[in-house]
Amino acid sequence: MTTCTQVRQQTGEALAGSAPFARLWVLLEQPGPWGRDALTESHLPVQVGQALKALASGRPVRLGLIRSVGTHADTSRGRRTLLVAHTDASSSWIAARCIDDVETLPRLLSVDSLLNASAPPADLPGDALTTPERALLVCTNAKRDQCCAVLGRPLAASLARDSEAVADVWETSHTGGHRFAPTFVSLPDGYLFGGPQAATRSLDACRGRSSLAPAAQVAELQVLQRLGATVPRPLDVRADGPTTAGQSAWTVAADDDTFTVEVTRTRAADRPESCGKGPVASHVFTATIR
Repeated sequence: MTTCTQVRQQTGEALAGSAPFARLWVLLEQPGPWGRDALTESHLPVQVGQALKALASGRPVRLGLIRSVGTHADTSRGRRTLLVAHTDASSSWIAARCIDDVETLPRLLSVDSLLNASAPPADLPGDALTTPERALLVCTNAKRDQCCAVLGRPLAASLARDSEAVADVWETSHTGGHRFAPTFVSLPDGYLFGGPQAATRSLDACRGRSSLAPAAQVAELQVLQRLGATVPRPLDVRADGPTTAGQSAWTVAADDDTFTVEVTRTRAADRPESCGKGPVASHVFTATIR
């Protein structure tokens, strides 16, 4: 069977603009097996998973489960790590907490307040843990897509070996974009990486910054490429007028330079988003710097 990553490579679908839109990431440690919908199909109490999903509904929030890299013994009765990361360029931050009672977590999380917080709030639930400089979360959920497990787990192990304590590395249940596996998100900057060169965290392997809409992701990456950058870094990206019929314009400020980037979104050939799924509509972005 042809896998979704093989189809993506055959079609040459671009990475840029494929990052999910999320200004806030909330990740809860849950050891043991995960189902396709990990929040409600794992050893996490179903009612807790449902309540967490409700918190994110209609908001630019990404929820997920994390577990340590490697073996997945189910120690769900113990204390768990909670990671919360805000990915706006002007106020990116990450916080780590230790949670004793997972049942109380949903009612203690004020998602709207977190979205507006310029720094980690003092009233985050749980006991404070040492805050990592960066967290790397690699999608490895086999029940969601086999490519994420087959390609993601070796990448997670490699990143964990090479992190040299600069970053915490976790497996995570879902980042979106299975066809770009292996794929992972870097927090708190919010950049996602994918494809065979994902481990390099280079500009060529970058899917975009999650706090930006897809077209804005493309605009930022296009300017970084123009500047000769080898790795992504947050720029000031602002809409330059309304989006109409797949057309949008963005003002991108980088150091002392300002660029206007016109981005066009057009229909592309249908393709599967994940293994075992039928083809769905897809789109391609093209960007021009004025």
